[in-house]
Amino acid sequence: MNISLQNIDKVNAELSVTIEPADYTDKYAKAVKDAVKKISMPGFRPGKVPAGLVKKQYGQSILVEEINKILQEGVFNYIRDNKVNMLGEPLPAEESINIAEGETMTFKFGIALAPEFKADVNKRDKIAYYNVEVSDEMVENQVKMYRQRGGSYQKLEEGQAYEDNDMVKGIITELGVENPVTASDVVLLPKYFKNDEQKALFNGAKINDVVKFNPSVAYDNSEAELSSLLKVAKEDVANHKGEFNLQITEITRFVEGPLNQELFDAIFPGGEVKSEEDFRARTKAAIAEQFAKDSDYKFILDVKKHMMDKVGKLEFPDEKLKKIMLINTKNDEKKVEENYAASIEQLTWHLIKEQLVAKFEVKVDDNDIKEMAKEVTKMQFAQYGMLNIPDEYLEGSVKEMLKKRETVDNLIDRCVEVKLGAAIKEAVKLDEKTVTAEEFNKMFE
Repeated sequence: MNISLQNIDKVNAELSVTIEPADYTDKYAKAVKDAVKKISMPGFRPGKVPAGLVKKQYGQSILVEEINKILQEGVFNYIRDNKVNMLGEPLPAEESINIAEGETMTFKFGIALAPEFKADVNKRDKIAYYNVEVSDEMVENQVKMYRQRGGSYQKLEEGQAYEDNDMVKGIITELGVENPVTASDVVLLPKYFKNDEQKALFNGAKINDVVKFNPSVAYDNSEAELSSLLKVAKEDVANHKGEFNLQITEITRFVEGPLNQELFDAIFPGGEVKSEEDFRARTKAAIAEQFAKDSDYKFILDVKKHMMDKVGKLEFPDEKLKKIMLINTKNDEKKVEENYAASIEQLTWHLIKEQLVAKFEVKVDDNDIKEMAKEVTKMQFAQYGMLNIPDEYLEGSVKEMLKKRETVDNLIDRCVEVKLGAAIKEAVKLDEKTVTAEEFNKMFE
């Protein structure tokens, strides 16, 4: 087998593969012999069909299959051994080839070559790095959230007045009609009324007080909410748009959990936090740690922009790349045109990143992937307020994640970016800036 590569221009090449009878004769003969063992035909015992008959009926398809195997292996090995920096897959030439036993066949492939360029960073590269300031207000809000997890609902005693966020329970009665709607044990949260004037009617209300209000105005004529409150069918809601009395029988208030050792240990296991001061300090450190990860992510985005600007516009084999995209999108030309510019941007960054990964010798091992999977899992559970996941449960979730090839690939990419970001931070000149959380978040809008 003879394989040669001919450059057409800087980003296009033609790969020529010549296969001679000596390359496939033995393999073809073996494939026919294997087929004889498997093929069944009327009048012949299994495995006893004459080889000549098998070749007559199935020989062409068997030969084509063997030639394809030889082609794929040969092309793959050539590209690997000669370090051809190719984009996508080789594109077979459109001309048809007569595949026949005993013939010499030449196959041609269009090759999309990656553009040649140099991506490098050093201390002459100045890139912004944002340190997010953790304010006392942020710490207080986080502490409040922790306390809410350990909080409980408590019924007010007679004489205690309603406050915003309280839940009110009572008997509701329609006013000014002959057959008024009335319902007991109705529950409402005035804080979520759509109308501020209706909401204000409950300020200072106490148990046994009667509050006159208009539910239709309060809920902005929402059929679902009014039907649930008045306990009438949705179709009947429009007939009850007037005022109602609510006799308050119960007011319930959510009370935050105490700042005590039980809370400290629940949020930060290990018994190291012994006081409210320690608790707030650890909370502040936890917020700062999360922002540091966000800052690292923003840094990588800024590195991408910096390097894209530094490298400039690269030349790509547009025609071949669009053909490859057409194959991947099942000939959806519109989709290819709409997404081509974004795909080229993504490809450019991928090529830049490849060079930087090689420069800094970034490597990812199984332990890195497992630790990243743990971190991702912890973040997912944290969104639901679950901060302390038992090790055995965490290990089980990680094990399930690592069963999926796509998930593992994403974890590898994240590991690479984290390690690459750390290496680039050491290599360039950081333009460090301290910003508020609000200023930082606006950068992602």
